[in-house]
Amino acid sequence: DGRRKAINVTGPFRGYVKGSNPNLQVRNKHNKGTSNAVRGRGGFNNYRRGQGPARTYGGGGRGRGRGGGRGGFGGKGGAGGNKVAVIPHRHPGIFVSKGKQDALLTKNLDPGRDVYGEKRISVDNDGVRTEYRIWNPFRSKLGAAVLKGIANVYIGPNKKLLYLGAASGTTVSHCSDIVGPQGIVYAVEFSPRCGRDLLSVAQRRRNIVPIIEDARKPLKYRMICGMVDVIFSDVAQPDQARIVALNAKYFLKTGGHLVMSIKANCVDSTMAPEHVIAAEVETLRNEEFYMQEQVSLEPYERDHAVVIASYRVKSTGQ
Repeated sequence: DGRRKAINVTGPFRGYVKGSNPNLQVRNKHNKGTSNAVRGRGGFNNYRRGQGPARTYGGGGRGRGRGGGRGGFGGKGGAGGNKVAVIPHRHPGIFVSKGKQDALLTKNLDPGRDVYGEKRISVDNDGVRTEYRIWNPFRSKLGAAVLKGIANVYIGPNKKLLYLGAASGTTVSHCSDIVGPQGIVYAVEFSPRCGRDLLSVAQRRRNIVPIIEDARKPLKYRMICGMVDVIFSDVAQPDQARIVALNAKYFLKTGGHLVMSIKANCVDSTMAPEHVIAAEVETLRNEEFYMQEQVSLEPYERDHAVVIASYRVKSTGQ
């Protein structure tokens, strides 16, 4: 008859349902087998597993969300104190925490603040409190390469680094920790959206110089960027090797080093990943780079590899 009909419910749900079916029922704790459930946009969400009846009705949501962040290190960090021992890594500027769960660390250049929601560890040494940031290898290809046992990264204290493909500044912030206040990181990013996040990171870290420009056109930022010791590249473009060679010609000193992350699917998705990586390495050799090392990033990244090379001078060590 189109009128509103009251439904008497003894459970947590009370209200009116507009309709003409007098047999319409709502599931509650006394009527678990009812097949005609009244649903809003997201359902009543009557029963939460192991928690009894829900306390709200209508628009009950679609599950529990999409989970946490990528990788195994989420949330915001607490204090280490005496429960965690921090020891230097063999790569200068990088540290390792030894405790219930070992983790890769960098010394926080901006104590009291995180960059991408990473955990922080504070250690008290003789009354001096030092804060470290956990380096998540699932969100940083450089961090993944370190955990994979790469021999040399050449990014250390007081170094000058040109970072191509800085994105939102996740790995850039850890490089900022590593080079320290006397070093400098020139971070090049083309996307304006990611560039805004990068600017926010650089405002609190004085050793980061953000450059919102196309890495294919290094002449546009030649007056900003000086000669550097290391180039790190993560631009994920089909012509990445050419982009790196072009920037090295202007900014990388003779005897400097290259750390390049290669994503095979971004270069050529029709070829096998190992063939794509081999072709990129050969392109670098033709541009006066001498290959030193290559490491796969499995299981942190699929079809990725990091290659280490020296520029114009063949060298084997740091």
